[in-house]
Amino acid sequence: MRSISIIIPVYNEARTVAELIEKVRSVDLGLEKEILVVNDGSSDGTREALGPYEDGSRGVWVHHSPVNLGKGASLRIGFQRATADIVTIQDADLELDPAEFRRLIQPILSDEADVVYGSRFRDAGIRGDLTFYLANRALSLFTNVLYRSSLTDIETCYKVFRRDALSQLVLRASRFEIEPEMTAQVLKRGLRLVELPIGYNPRSKADGKKISWKDGFAALAMLVNQRFGK
Repeated sequence: MRSISIIIPVYNEARTVAELIEKVRSVDLGLEKEILVVNDGSSDGTREALGPYEDGSRGVWVHHSPVNLGKGASLRIGFQRATADIVTIQDADLELDPAEFRRLIQPILSDEADVVYGSRFRDAGIRGDLTFYLANRALSLFTNVLYRSSLTDIETCYKVFRRDALSQLVLRASRFEIEPEMTAQVLKRGLRLVELPIGYNPRSKADGKKISWKDGFAALAMLVNQRFGK
């Protein structure tokens, strides 16, 4: 049977992380699942919420970083540990439904794609905060100009990789700029990328959303550096 590694980076998500893990555990993808949770130095009780999964008996591997390193660092830890044929990412904030993976893995299983993105904005109007929406669309447009692509959501959490495609990426980002870093390298290497629409239940800053306008500037810098840097 083919397998999938699902990396869950977590930072201060004590209220939602257990519910999210159970959603991931329960979804039937027709694949053997490897669930890898990376706790990024949380200080809100996330470590305690992950306690029931630490012995590995529920098919979940848990790593605790002693300090907050950033989403990029957490993903790189998860990628290094992943062993499955397919590797993907799941945030712990319940904005996205793990059931979407059923559709997202199909182009890889049928050998039509090396990478699949689940777009929150493809075939959809404005979702969530207007400023957040416009910033995401602007980043995607900037990416398309630099790399001659036609993407609608480069910041999506749902990036699904063939393991051998992911191994071609040289990732160094520690924070949210790992999203454009992955996208730039996928496009530069000419990997077969398919984008499919997904559902999206956006949350606000008040609900705990962590990405900020500063991360937008870091994303732009990453895209430029990846395009023109050595």
